Amino acid sequence: MNETEPRRSGFADLTRAELAVLVPELLLSGQLIDRSGMAHCIAAFGREGMTAVAIEEWQVSSPVYTRRMQRALNFTGDSVETIFKGLQLDIGAPPQFMDFRYRVDDRDHGEFWLDHCGALADVEPMGESYVRSMCHDIEDPTFDATALATNPHAQVRPIHRPPRVPADRHPVCAWTVVIDAAHVPPPIPPNADVLAESRAAAVVLDPIDPGDAGAADYAGPLLSDLRFADFSRSALIRLADEVCLQHHLLAMGFRIAVGARTDAAAEIVRKQFTGIAGITAERLRRALDLGDDDAALARILGLHPAWNPLRYTGAWIDRDDSGVRLRLPKRSPALTDGVWPAVVDTGHLEPLAAMARGVNPRYAAEVVADTDHELTIGFRLAEKPFAESGEVAITRFSSGAEFRFTDRGTPLPLTVVRSK
Repeated sequence: MNETEPRRSGFADLTRAELAVLVPELLLSGQLIDRSGMAHCIAAFGREGMTAVAIEEWQVSSPVYTRRMQRALNFTGDSVETIFKGLQLDIGAPPQFMDFRYRVDDRDHGEFWLDHCGALADVEPMGESYVRSMCHDIEDPTFDATALATNPHAQVRPIHRPPRVPADRHPVCAWTVVIDAAHVPPPIPPNADVLAESRAAAVVLDPIDPGDAGAADYAGPLLSDLRFADFSRSALIRLADEVCLQHHLLAMGFRIAVGARTDAAAEIVRKQFTGIAGITAERLRRALDLGDDDAALARILGLHPAWNPLRYTGAWIDRDDSGVRLRLPKRSPALTDGVWPAVVDTGHLEPLAAMARGVNPRYAAEVVADTDHELTIGFRLAEKPFAESGEVAITRFSSGAEFRFTDRGTPLPLTVVRSK
């Protein structure tokens, strides 16, 4: 192992079929970050404070990662179709769990609606005030912020939305997207420049090989669904790394928003990390049909979005006769940005324990070495399983923890220009 060479992607050893399973899992994991973090924000700041944090984190992160994904998959532009393509590859709108349906009327006009909304299913039992916070207070500014990444004159406005009347109204919500030069762009939110100038925004990933079998980009028409198996292997590797960067950018926005309200930001971020670390490890293990031994743990650590892209976090995963080791450098772009690896230290291994217990509830995490250059954590099997952490249990409240993707067959092109 030569640690001076440029890092390969952590997903480079996966088959095309495995990657096609992995990418939607990573998108769903990103959406569940809020299921993990917002409960702790409610406890710290109340419902209104939680709402403000959610608005701020998505406003500053989604424009950055939306533009990255557009460049990576070669669908740059400033049309409604471009906005919709971006949503299909956004952790805020994971396929099927947030079942966005689209209609394009012309370059500047379109509609989308949700046939199923996993986030609404999670929030409706909490009462109308929480539904309004999500579907009104949060969605209005954050939908516009996402569209702003494509066209500053795009506006997203509701046709109808929850609270649902009647209670089983379907689709659960519907929205128009209109681009008009007369629309005044929304103000740039505070801290947008911090994320735009972050190391995550600038990290360079491997280009997609146009010679690989399968689609190398999304330059063609908008499709009703993205069937990830249709993308090439190298495109899927790039997609996986880009989606992991979406996780880190959202976590960065979360940390900044929480830090503006409390000196205990690191503790809240760590709780967020712990909850999503465990659920994501569990889902990845199940999706890839892995075991519960050291080999499975090493595989899951290497694929977990917390440690990818590897050239961003600098993480190394080793496995030998002594077990599995996770080595975290004391300097990395991720630490500079202050994202999840920054809240792990010798006294705070809770996210790593949760991650390992997503593979096997008997795993314990312990410090093996702590030098000026890196922190090394080892994992061992205890005699009895550990109780699930409260942070993981909170995240498991979401229906996304047990959600199953289905094969919807051949997607249809949706680019239809209607004459006027």
